[in-house]
Amino acid sequence: MARHIELERKYDAEADLALPDLREVGGCARVGPPETHILRASYFDTEDLRLAARGITLRRREGGGDEGWHLKLPAGKDTKREIRTPLDAGTHTVPAELSELVAAHVRGRPLIRVAEVETHRTERGLLGEDGTVLAELADDTVHARRLSRDGHEVALMRWRELEVEAVEGSREVVESIGGRLRESGARESAAASKLARALEDDITPVRRPTATRTAGDVLLRYLGEQVEQLLAYDPRVRLAENDDDSVHKMRVAVRRTRSVLRTHRRLLDPVRIQTLDTELRWLAGALGDVRDLEVQNARFHRRLAELPGAHQSPAWLLVMADEEHRARDQMREVLLTRRYYDLLDALDAFLADPPLRARAARPAAKETPRLVARAWRKMMRRYDRAARLPAGQDRDAALHGTRKAAKRARYTAEAASAALGSPAAKLARRAERLQDVLGEHHDGVVAAERLAATTGWPDTPAADTFVAGRLAEVERREAARVLEDLPAAAKKAAKRKPLRKLGKKK
Repeated sequence: MARHIELERKYDAEADLALPDLREVGGCARVGPPETHILRASYFDTEDLRLAARGITLRRREGGGDEGWHLKLPAGKDTKREIRTPLDAGTHTVPAELSELVAAHVRGRPLIRVAEVETHRTERGLLGEDGTVLAELADDTVHARRLSRDGHEVALMRWRELEVEAVEGSREVVESIGGRLRESGARESAAASKLARALEDDITPVRRPTATRTAGDVLLRYLGEQVEQLLAYDPRVRLAENDDDSVHKMRVAVRRTRSVLRTHRRLLDPVRIQTLDTELRWLAGALGDVRDLEVQNARFHRRLAELPGAHQSPAWLLVMADEEHRARDQMREVLLTRRYYDLLDALDAFLADPPLRARAARPAAKETPRLVARAWRKMMRRYDRAARLPAGQDRDAALHGTRKAAKRARYTAEAASAALGSPAAKLARRAERLQDVLGEHHDGVVAAERLAATTGWPDTPAADTFVAGRLAEVERREAARVLEDLPAAAKKAAKRKPLRKLGKKK
């Protein structure tokens, strides 16, 4: 599969609109000769247009220089992540490698043809002084047919569209060209894609909660954000072959969801929350198996590079790389299960019909500070208990428990910041600092334990065992050193001034 990031802007234009002179716009020195193409595309979606509702397009297109199967996923303002497979990957059935990337949205529903679009395109390159193609301007006459489930035409549309896509140029170049087009009479398109224009009112955009008036509002808004993060990182997790942070960020979205459900449990029906928490823990575990190996592999490679005399990877590190590869395969299988789809459905149902108790209707300015303070007190009590313990396994376990409590306090404060502003955001940063110090300590403890275990593997060369022992000692020293930063982070977290400011009107 080929992948790239696409940055483009679209404009509607009347049939008789004359294109302006684009030389000297955004650094364009000249305009290349026109090239004409006829592009024919079939678009695929579920019957209820679940992909289009999220700005995702999946098509099979013939013609032009990039014909093939294209999947476009939103990646930011005017930006999409495009994944391509060859034209012969399928004709009427979406290739498995693309259908799997939208599985979190489709959830087992069939992908059918929902529209056909024929585009008569005149394309021009916009070149810099040195001949570099900064952007491409496509002048399109579009004929689109909306299809019914059985493939019959429902509606026929025609329009003219101008599309500016960055090649080697920046966002500023694209915007500068767009400004000249608007001056000439073009209008910025309200539709993000040709498919969105063709489907018009049939698309029901996904809307997540945004209110912050009540404590329940604050919870639902934050949960909605985490569900969106989970879905956004799902395809990137499926594509990743090594640590690109996607597994970590998807796992964090799951953890945030679990944490705020727990810290806000007084607002919720406990029966529905229990099942949801169980399933979120299951998903976090599948992601965690990969993430933990990612962190350890990267850590050991870095340590080896710093270790004098270590010139090759020991056998136990190769075994860990294989473990990570197998964990990724297992994780991808998890993301294709009915259980995973049911969890996503349950999260959608929770947001659509939240099991709120009467307490959730209390004003956020009154109730949410209590929830933050409660999480904060738990975090500091755990720290106080851990700090009194002597060095050893019991203290390590207690510090790890403090880290978990710091995460819950941080996420609760993060959720509150939408309603309570900077005092909550400040608390979240302080909890994050405490969490980071404790996380570095825990990573060192786990790494040392992992290295110690390798020395007992059968048939391990003596040289590899020696390297593992040296690295284990490095990890133990580093874990102890990190704890020197802990009292300062805890002292700052213990200050009560930001807690007292929560909910107070400016």
